[in-house]
Amino acid sequence: MTTDRQLQEIIDREKGLRRGLTTRQLTMIAIGGAIGTGLFLGSGFAISTAGPSVIISYAIGALIALLLMGCLAEMTVAHPTSGSFGAYAERYVSRWAGFSVRYSYWFCLVCAVGTEVTAIAIYMKYWFPTVPAFVWVLLFSGLLIFVNATSVNLFGAVEYWLSFIKIAAITGFILLAVFVIVGADPAANIGLQNYTNDGGFFPNGLTGMWFAIFISLFSYLSIEMIAVSAGEAENPEKAVPIALKSAVLRLVIFYLLTLSLMLMIVPWGGAGIEKSPFVKVMEIVGIPGAAGVMNFVVLVAALSAMNSMLYVSTRMMFSLSRAGFAPKAFGKLNKRSVPAVALATSAIGIAIATLYTIISPATAFATMISISSFGAMFTWFMIFITHLKFRKTWDAIGGRKLPVRMIGYPYLTMAGAALLLLVVLSTWYSPDFHETLKYGIPWLIILTISYFIWKKVNVKQPLKELKAEESTNLMK
Repeated sequence: MTTDRQLQEIIDREKGLRRGLTTRQLTMIAIGGAIGTGLFLGSGFAISTAGPSVIISYAIGALIALLLMGCLAEMTVAHPTSGSFGAYAERYVSRWAGFSVRYSYWFCLVCAVGTEVTAIAIYMKYWFPTVPAFVWVLLFSGLLIFVNATSVNLFGAVEYWLSFIKIAAITGFILLAVFVIVGADPAANIGLQNYTNDGGFFPNGLTGMWFAIFISLFSYLSIEMIAVSAGEAENPEKAVPIALKSAVLRLVIFYLLTLSLMLMIVPWGGAGIEKSPFVKVMEIVGIPGAAGVMNFVVLVAALSAMNSMLYVSTRMMFSLSRAGFAPKAFGKLNKRSVPAVALATSAIGIAIATLYTIISPATAFATMISISSFGAMFTWFMIFITHLKFRKTWDAIGGRKLPVRMIGYPYLTMAGAALLLLVVLSTWYSPDFHETLKYGIPWLIILTISYFIWKKVNVKQPLKELKAEESTNLMK
C-alpha cells in the first residue's frame, strides 16, 4: 500500500482493532444501515411530501449516493482505516476538517440511532398499543449494546443475519407486489393509474419532489459505513470495492423498485409515518397474518440499522480519541479489542431518543431526521471536497494505480458536491426540515470554536517538534 508519512502516522495510531469482518459482512453492514427506517418508515413521509414523483426524488438521491461511493471507494482502497473519511479530511484538507467531519458524523449517527429507536417504538405499538414506548427503547437498546460490546465478530455475525432477513423480506415483497399488480381486478384501484390519480404525478409540485430528495438522502445514509468498517476488514483492498459496488446496486434497486410497486398498490394520499407503508400494502392485499409478519421485518430492519450505526459511531469516537481530539479513554480497547468507553459514550443517543419519544412522540421522527441529517450531509459534502484534494495529491506524488477509480474526475466529483449543497441549502425553505440548517450552522460554529481552543491548548508544542524532526530528515 502506497502512502505518505503523515497519513501513515494517522493509520498507525488507529491500529489495535481486530480485523474480523468478511466481504459478505461488510456488504451487509452498509445495507443494514441504509435499509432501515429510511425505507420502511421514512418512505411514507417522503411519499406524503412528493406523491408519486417521490420516485424521481429517490433516483436523484441515488445519483448523489453513487457519486459519493465512487469517491469514497477510491480513497478507502488507498487508505483502509477506521478513521476513514475523517482521517482523509485531516490529511488532505486540514486538521480542522478532520476534527469537524469526525465529530459531525459521530453526532449525526448518535441522532440517527435515536431515529431508529423512535421507529422501533412505533412498530411495537402494532402488537402492544398500551405499552409505553420507552420500555421497548430500553429493552432493545440494551440488547444491541451487549452485541457491540462483546466482539466485532459477534457484531458482524448478528448484522449479517439481521440484514439477510430484511433483504429476503424485501425480495419477497417485490415478488408479491408484482403478482398482485399483474393479477389485479380491473375494477380495483391498483395499477399505473395511481401515479396520476389524486393530483397527478406531481401533486405537490416540483417543490414537493425536490424536498423529498432530502428524505431520500437520509434513507441512503449509512452506505458510507463500509469505509469505516474497512479498518476491521480481513482483506480491505479486495473486500471494500466488492462490498461497495454490491451494496450500492442493491440499495438503488430495492429503493426504486419497492417504491414504484408500492405506489401502484397504495394510493399516495394515505401515506404517513404512523404506520409503515409496507404494512399498509400487506393489509390491502389481505393475506392473513401478513401485516404482522411485515411489521416484524421492519422491526428487524430498524434493529439492524441501529446496530450498524452504534458500531460506526463507536469507531468514529475511537478515531477522534486516537487523533487527540477526544479524551484518551475513548481510544482504549478492552480484552476483546472493542473500544468500550467509546461505545458507552455513543450510546447517549439512545437516552436522548428515549426522552424525546416520551416528551414529544408525534414530532420526534421528523425532528430527529432534521438534526441528524445536517451532520450526515456535511460529512458527505466534505467527502467530495476531500476526494478532489486526494486525487490532486495522489497524482502529483505518482501514487500506484488504484483498482478503483472515480469516473469523470473532477467533473462528476464537483457535480455531486454542487447537487448535494443545493439540496441541503433548500431545506431552509421547507417547513419540515427548516431545523436542519437552524441547528446545523450553529453546530459548525461551535465545532470551529472548539477546534481552535483545542489547537491552542494541544498543538503548539507538537508542531514545533514535528518541524524540527522534518528539518533533521531533510538535512539527512
